Amino acid sequence: MTPAELSALVRAAVRDAIDAGEFAGATPDEVVVERPKSADHGDFATNVALRLAKAAGKPAREVAEAVAAQLRQSDGIAEVDVAGPGFLNIRLASGALGALAKDIVEAGAGYGRSGELTGRRINLEFVSANPTGPVHLGHTRWAALGDSLHRLLEAAGADVTTEHYINDFGSQLANFGASLYAVAQGRPVPENGYHGDYVADVAEQVIEAVPGALDLPPAEAVGVFTTIGEQLMLELVRASLSRFRVEFDVYFSERSMHESGAVDAALARLREQGHVFDADGAVWLRTTDFGDDRDRVLVRSNGEKTYFAADAAYYLDKRGRGFDRCIYMLGADHHGYVGRLKAIVACAGDDPEQTIEVLIGQLVKLVRDGQEVRLSKRAGTIVTLDDLIDLVGIDAARYSLARWSADTPLTLDIAEITKRSNDNPVFYVQYAHARTCNAKRNAADFGIGLDVFVPELLTSPFEAALLTALSEFPRAVATAAELRAPHRVARYLEDLAGSYHRWYDACRIIPQGDDEITDVNRTRAWLNDATRIVLANGLGLLGVDAPERM
Repeated sequence: MTPAELSALVRAAVRDAIDAGEFAGATPDEVVVERPKSADHGDFATNVALRLAKAAGKPAREVAEAVAAQLRQSDGIAEVDVAGPGFLNIRLASGALGALAKDIVEAGAGYGRSGELTGRRINLEFVSANPTGPVHLGHTRWAALGDSLHRLLEAAGADVTTEHYINDFGSQLANFGASLYAVAQGRPVPENGYHGDYVADVAEQVIEAVPGALDLPPAEAVGVFTTIGEQLMLELVRASLSRFRVEFDVYFSERSMHESGAVDAALARLREQGHVFDADGAVWLRTTDFGDDRDRVLVRSNGEKTYFAADAAYYLDKRGRGFDRCIYMLGADHHGYVGRLKAIVACAGDDPEQTIEVLIGQLVKLVRDGQEVRLSKRAGTIVTLDDLIDLVGIDAARYSLARWSADTPLTLDIAEITKRSNDNPVFYVQYAHARTCNAKRNAADFGIGLDVFVPELLTSPFEAALLTALSEFPRAVATAAELRAPHRVARYLEDLAGSYHRWYDACRIIPQGDDEITDVNRTRAWLNDATRIVLANGLGLLGVDAPERM
């Protein structure tokens, strides 16, 4: 029995108690059941009686007793106690709890998935960066979190499109092209230019692609180096992200909106809605009407459109593509941008609380031997995604970045996250999965398969604890999706791994010595396999491998 099934059972008991005239009130839309801190208090607990007491006009304990009486008549419930001011502590019948193992094995990769967000079309934008350099460590945090969030939202039933916004319009690309041209000529990089060995590499590739590039007039040559250099950098960015198991559905060009007239159309629409005005030779959006600290320039007095104008067009483009929720994942330096973005949404006639969501991520540092790793051999001044992969590996990097809330500044110690011991969370969880696979192989060697299942035989407290932990997985996934918090899945997996290791040490799948194989052993094989599936499903949501041997 899963928490969702038990929640429905408690809700039915409340309805029956109300119908029987035990107390007044309405059946709640949702009943929360949780694992108690102490196993002595049962398998699950709920505070539903405390929530109902005021409307019922009775003490919470009296309401709890009425609900408990109804609940005790339900199949699968072994015991219900009323505790404290009115909590219900529930212990499931051994068969009801044990049956979950078979349900999980039969569900396989589908266990943990739900329809909570079915019908929602979500655009998830993350990692967006200028195509003027490699993916750096800050982008890498969003790559891990964004991709994990994508997997979580889809597991909750949402229709998700992942998107990388290419900032390919403006002075930064011209500076990049000028830097490539200068390096190709053997000259110093100009002021506001780009540095690092990768600039020389890209310049060399441009010359290979266009052998006569250096013979062109300077302005034309810079244009060639800019265009080809941008293409090469995008290929490098895509390759690095793909190596990190991150694939985007859409790479969206900022420049394309200017060239297609989408930016002009967006400004015209906003003007028609009365939010655009002219002052001091410039064109402005009246964002102060919607909580911004000042109005924002859309077109400067020299006729140049601002980034803000493109951002307005980009939001309208997303909405025009049918997305009812647009999630932006931005770095810590964009914190002040949230109000402006919400103002754009309000000016467009949408409700910012319904159609957009902005997640702000804090900085991440990499340390080795107590010292921050600052320098990339290839990029010159930054640690790149490829550097991180080379230093710690994909699994350690993805798990460690996803393990913490995005709004928490993060320091990753290379020695700690690559340590092959139970002190390292990613190793601890992956080892638990490998251990389930090894246990399955060993059981098969003894002729113990999944041919017999008697859930009533799973009576050990270690089995109850493991089954209860397994039952929590669907809710952990749904909550992580709802709260945009992949780290909740990582922490769940660590708790599950601990429950599994304790069960493995206490409950034998393979008989000891000359003992005969019994149905207890065969049923435990199901529980082992159920744990294997949940660990694999959870690691998959984080984009981390589930190794069968370690």
